[in-house]
Amino acid sequence: MNLNYFSIDLEREGVMSMKTKNNGGGAVVSRSSWKQCIKRDWQLYLLLLIPLALVIIFSFGAYPGLRMAFMDYKPAKGYAGSKWVGFDTFRKVFKDADFTRALRNSIVFNLLDLFVGFPMPIILALILNELRYKRFKKVSQTILYLPHFLSWAIIGSVALTMFKPTSGLVNIAMMRMGLISEGIPFLNEKWHWAVTYLLIGVWQSMGWGTILYLAAITGISGEQYEAAMIDGANRWQRMIHITLPGIRSTIVTLLIMNLGRVMGSNLERLTALGNTQVKEFQYQLAVYIYNKGIGNNKFSMATAVGLFQSVIGVCLVLISDRIAKKLGEDGLL
Repeated sequence: MNLNYFSIDLEREGVMSMKTKNNGGGAVVSRSSWKQCIKRDWQLYLLLLIPLALVIIFSFGAYPGLRMAFMDYKPAKGYAGSKWVGFDTFRKVFKDADFTRALRNSIVFNLLDLFVGFPMPIILALILNELRYKRFKKVSQTILYLPHFLSWAIIGSVALTMFKPTSGLVNIAMMRMGLISEGIPFLNEKWHWAVTYLLIGVWQSMGWGTILYLAAITGISGEQYEAAMIDGANRWQRMIHITLPGIRSTIVTLLIMNLGRVMGSNLERLTALGNTQVKEFQYQLAVYIYNKGIGNNKFSMATAVGLFQSVIGVCLVLISDRIAKKLGEDGLL
């Protein structure tokens, strides 16, 4: 059957209008012009301008300030009056004992955060996906998401109240159950603080992390589960052989993104949970940058450390993305 002209109109769907001609050389597809798109969806484009403006102002707009890392910057003299020193600031930073300690603590705690915290949203999403009582599932999801929306100031104050060695709720409950004879200094001794710091971080983030995994699970075809059930697969087997492979690409993408944050640290979290008794572990790069930049007015050193973090983070993302692609995954870029 020879068709010289075939037209498909998808404007009702708001997607595009498409025309296919048989010119002997293949199909030609014509899309809506940018004027038609803007006229049709101008409200969405207007809303998109707000986050775009915020990113441009607070992210890209800050890039010219990175030159402070290569200058002996003095706020009174500004950029024009400050002396250009090249990489001398970086040499000074790398020789600083405080920087070495902050770098070591940041890498160790971020790797522990990744090791302990990354699998938890996956496990939680698999558990929630297996729940059959929908009302309980929705209530559980809401409760688990809530900690993400709490500021670290609130979390820190609650943690301090609950984990006090003598009057904290956790220690009192454990002593009354006979599990311990005296209070445990969860937030006042560095090794106990390290464990508490990691577990509170997992509790705060794991509920929110399940959203992406649950969304990925909904994209798995139900026919695969039906076929597995016909073949006699139980829930555990369906989870291992269907659900996990179905969300593997999402897991790899989020793992790559998390590897890019290995050099970072959260100042708000460290400040809320820290104190002078655990300063040896609490002193990480975010605290170092704050103390040097704001506390001691050494803006060049603080900028150099921030630039160093960003460069290492980008390198880690690129390397992990390359490795993922060599292993057969889609990767991030």
